[in-house]
Amino acid sequence: MKTKLFAKISVLAFLSAAGSAYAGLTPDSYNMLNGNTGSYNYWDEIYSGAGCVTCDNAALTGGRGDLTDGIIATDNWNITEAPSGNGPYVGWTLDPTITFHWNSPVNISSATFYFDDADGYGGVSAPASVTVDGINFPIADPIGSSPFSFVANGLSFTGNDLVVTIQRNNSWVFLSEVEFNAAPIPEPETYAMLLAGLGLLGFVARRRQQNV
Repeated sequence: MKTKLFAKISVLAFLSAAGSAYAGLTPDSYNMLNGNTGSYNYWDEIYSGAGCVTCDNAALTGGRGDLTDGIIATDNWNITEAPSGNGPYVGWTLDPTITFHWNSPVNISSATFYFDDADGYGGVSAPASVTVDGINFPIADPIGSSPFSFVANGLSFTGNDLVVTIQRNNSWVFLSEVEFNAAPIPEPETYAMLLAGLGLLGFVARRRQQNV
């Protein structure tokens, strides 16, 4: 009975660890060119790394800011971006490339992007596509003009630096947040626990069959 119970606990512990591993994982930093100035300033003004946070297209490196602060815009750029304040969006008149960095290797299964879609107002619309780790994902223009999320599924990235490029569909692209579904690279101890549990369950099954 104790052997069977230990086997079940081992399997459940593995499944629990595997399930919790695929939670959202915030990058330790990201590098990119800063946003642009238009009617207002669409910079990443809370960026914590090196680079000019109030300069158009300045190189930002080694920090984090608007794209990973957990704030997702629910209104269009013209409502949330004040003339002299820091709104939730970063906006570009170029196709931005963003390199997200983790200090320890991760396994990325999907990425969620939160874009503005002003339906062309002010030259802002949904992007044409996003390229993640060399895989291009076309983006269909959603119905209406509300901000929306796009999920790039089916990724199998393992490493420290994930490169993302956004291809514009209009003059501007606005992005407020990026989230990742990721898991740390599995540790050998986790697999050892699973194998031990499965082996013990098999042993119990054989003993039961012999007794019958």
